[in-house]
Amino acid sequence: MCSIIGYLGLNQAAPIIVKGLKRMEYRGYDSVGVATFSDNQIVVRKGVGKVIEVNKAAKLDELSGNVGIGHTRWATHGMVTDTNAHPHPSSTGEVAIVHNGIITNHEELKQDLQQKGYAFKSQTDSEVIANLLQYHYDKTRDIKQSVVSTVADLRGDYAFVAVFEDGTLAAARMHEPLIIGIGKEGYFISSDVLGFVENTDEVIYLDNREFVIISKAGLHLFDFDANPVQHQITKVSKEFADVYKGEYAHFTLKEINEQPVTIMNAGMNTQLELDLATDFIRHARTLYITGSGTSYNAALVAKFLFSKYAKIKIEPIISSEAHFSPDIFEQQSILIALSQSGESADVLEAVNIAKGSNAKIISIVNIMTSSLSHLSSIAIGLGCGPEIGVAATKSFTAQLAILYKIVDKICGGCLGLDLARVSEAAKKSLADDSKIKEIAKKLKDVSDIYVLGRGIHYPIALESSLKLKELTYIHAEGLPGGELKHGPLALMDNNTYVIMINPDDSTYSDTLTSAREIKARGAKVIGISDKPSDVYDYWIEISKIDESMYPLVEIIPIQLLAYYAAVEKETDPDYPRNLAKSVTVK
Repeated sequence: MCSIIGYLGLNQAAPIIVKGLKRMEYRGYDSVGVATFSDNQIVVRKGVGKVIEVNKAAKLDELSGNVGIGHTRWATHGMVTDTNAHPHPSSTGEVAIVHNGIITNHEELKQDLQQKGYAFKSQTDSEVIANLLQYHYDKTRDIKQSVVSTVADLRGDYAFVAVFEDGTLAAARMHEPLIIGIGKEGYFISSDVLGFVENTDEVIYLDNREFVIISKAGLHLFDFDANPVQHQITKVSKEFADVYKGEYAHFTLKEINEQPVTIMNAGMNTQLELDLATDFIRHARTLYITGSGTSYNAALVAKFLFSKYAKIKIEPIISSEAHFSPDIFEQQSILIALSQSGESADVLEAVNIAKGSNAKIISIVNIMTSSLSHLSSIAIGLGCGPEIGVAATKSFTAQLAILYKIVDKICGGCLGLDLARVSEAAKKSLADDSKIKEIAKKLKDVSDIYVLGRGIHYPIALESSLKLKELTYIHAEGLPGGELKHGPLALMDNNTYVIMINPDDSTYSDTLTSAREIKARGAKVIGISDKPSDVYDYWIEISKIDESMYPLVEIIPIQLLAYYAAVEKETDPDYPRNLAKSVTVK
């Protein structure tokens, strides 16, 4: 979601901050802004739009000063306007802040501060932090005490960075990520390592209920009770510094094409953890699995794999629903948590609820330094490298690959898991995408697409419809094939396209029958199969493979279809509107 970055050092802050914000664009946002300290004053520039657009109009990177903060906002409180964009100065201008998360008691705090004479310009909850810091600073003229008093007043989950009138930076964390970078020429504070990793690979991860004060005198860490704390400096992987598109037009296309490699590499760097997790699961009293969006669709595939092959019952839970069924987790159970970023608020809440029932947490996550990893008993890394495209592609198949590995270990090799063969099948799907490009042109003006699948293919139908929604903004709906005649058949006409996920396995004949029913109503049928049929108006061929492995292969041509349809519609496949890679608010 929103991205935070701050800098204090020897160099001009604004160019560093703008570059850091551009590297974090994948998180999703609607507005951008920068504030720097120079000549004894804080100057704020901000506006609605992409970093490159706002920077061109407002010349963000030309602000002077060696201290600054920056932000890309994803609207939660208040419309998408220049005024609601961050940073937010206090009413006197002696403090400015950037903030991620939600302040749940902002309305009462705002009323109280207004009665004390502090003015507000925006509709955001964030501006409360600026004026609250200012209020306590007015009373004490002490930055440390001002932060301690402010965090004592705030309720909710948040991370904020503030710049004060003397050029000091202060930042605090409560359930939202905040990372300090320690470079040779300055200090960085960011919500994401990508914000500064090209400048330094030495970091400190703030824990919940901790804050930092950075000035020319150095860096000082405290807990919310003002006690000094110590942290080890951690080195992060330099792979994060190498994020570039290369020959590809978009990150999304690059990441789709990386899947033959990322499927093979999934979990390779955390093999010991994978083996340990397998043993935990084998002896679990009760087993749950949770995720949001794409990760939940992976959880549904896991349900089929565990029940059919490992003979273990596993209960998938949509992470955002865990809050409404807090008693679902039994004592001494195991929760498998799936996440690309490891910072999704809904997933973290589900994990904390499970931990409250003494559940062990096994996470399957791409960012091994994330909050989810730290909360887990065992963390298994996807190992697929940075995924910049907001719509998950390679992280989905990497999650599946790890789940397949776990199930195959539990059942003693019953899957006959051969990821090298899967990788080759994926390569074939990617080798010639000319037919997919032609079909994508047909979808340009379509208003409705339905995706049907049976059995283990139904979760892939859901994931396919999600990719189409995210990238093309076309209404798409995933349906279980057998439910067609129980309502959805009424929607089929000659203006409708239906994608049939129909490999030649135990579901083939029934799904082909459904395709004929659809065709009889005039709808256009796109078949995803290793076997041709005259019922398909368009056939996208996939490789013949073992029945259990099809989900890893059949999703790839649909990812490509969604990507090329987005290009035809001139939408941005990397940064879909209103969406964010790391959904850090509920």
